[in-house]
Amino acid sequence: MPTLPPGSGGVREAYDIDLDKILKAAKDTNTHLEINSFPQRLDLNDLQSRRAKEMGVKLAISTDSHATDQLEAIKFGISVARRGWLSKNDVINTLPLEKLLKELKK
Repeated sequence: MPTLPPGSGGVREAYDIDLDKILKAAKDTNTHLEINSFPQRLDLNDLQSRRAKEMGVKLAISTDSHATDQLEAIKFGISVARRGWLSKNDVINTLPLEKLLKELKK
């Protein structure tokens, strides 16, 4: 299990947001959203990630790592993506470097 960053209290309350509005804005502005793999975060969840995919929003899976031993948390984000039926085409950081850089310039 990854080590928590100093001062991290664990779980935080979810924000009360209009996800569809945010996803529409992300789609309209070609903004990529994050699946945060850190066990105490895990935002976006599987259902939200699936909704993002349905609306054509690309995602990135990150670890929110503050130390190298936390990099293993990526497996949690990958699990969220799999439960959300995301494929490698939906996740920008599965792209080869040249394609990733091109995507980020859009």
